[in-house]
This record gives sequence, structure tokens and C-alpha cells, in this order.
Amino acid sequence: MTYFKFSTVFILLFLSFMQVNSQNSFKSDSIKVHKVIITLFDGMRKGDSCKVHTVFHDKARMYTSFRSKNEVQLLEEGKLDDFLKAVGTPHANVWDEKISNTIIQIDGSLAQVWTYYSFFIGDKFSHCGVDAFQLIKDKNMKWQIINLIDTRRVEDCITNK
Repeated sequence: MTYFKFSTVFILLFLSFMQVNSQNSFKSDSIKVHKVIITLFDGMRKGDSCKVHTVFHDKARMYTSFRSKNEVQLLEEGKLDDFLKAVGTPHANVWDEKISNTIIQIDGSLAQVWTYYSFFIGDKFSHCGVDAFQLIKDKNMKWQIINLIDTRRVEDCITNK
């Protein structure tokens, strides 16, 4: 009976240890994924297309979902090269994308980030919506954005500057 109790306690402690390690790994990856998103927006604010480029996978895809002036729902595909060129082209005002209510989900080498945003050009509010990112962890254990889709609107926005 003593052996059984010892074995049971050992197994429970081992499982607890494994769960803590798993949670620590998730927390570590969550921090790394969040840092990728923050690096993107810091690069945009600085107009640094090289910095922005570092967070994207070479095969990244980008989309925007919005309503036209005629209230038609549209989906527009963007190109990473065009986005990088726009970020890096000097502009008079800072592009400032403020995010909030960020949710990060991870399973192995796949991560998903859902975050609300408000976009400002200088101090002037431009639009808001949701950014939905999918990231992958590459063979070098580096997280990169593989897919980005956002919504854009000008009403029902939380515009915390």
C-alpha cells in the first residue's frame, strides 16, 4: 500500500510539473508573439519598413474587409511589398495604430492574435476595426506573421489616443 501511495504522489507531482512547464512555455511563446505585433506597430510609427519586414514571413498574405460607400461588403487583397513601400515612404504624420483587448492563442507552431485597433495619422483619427493575425514559428523558433486580415470602419470606434 505504501508503494501505491508513493507512486500516486510521484505521478501527481510529475503531472503538475509538466503542466507548469507547459504553461511556462505557453506564456513564453505568448510574450514572443505579442512582441512581434508590437514590433510591427513600432516600425509603422517610425516609418521603418525594414523593421516591419522582419516580422513577416516571405509568403505572408494580407487582406482588408470593409464596406464601400454604397454599403457593399468588400474584401481587398494587399501585397506585403506595397505595404512595406507605403510604410517606408516618408510621410508628414506618424502612422499610429493603437491596439486593445488583444487575445493570443497558441498551439505548437501556430499562433493567432485578435486585437481591436484605432488608427491615427498624426493626432487625427482615421479608422478602427480588428486585426486578426496568424503567425507561425519557423525552424529557427522565430515567430512570423503569415496571414493578416483586418476590418476597417469609422463608426462605433473606441479612439483612445
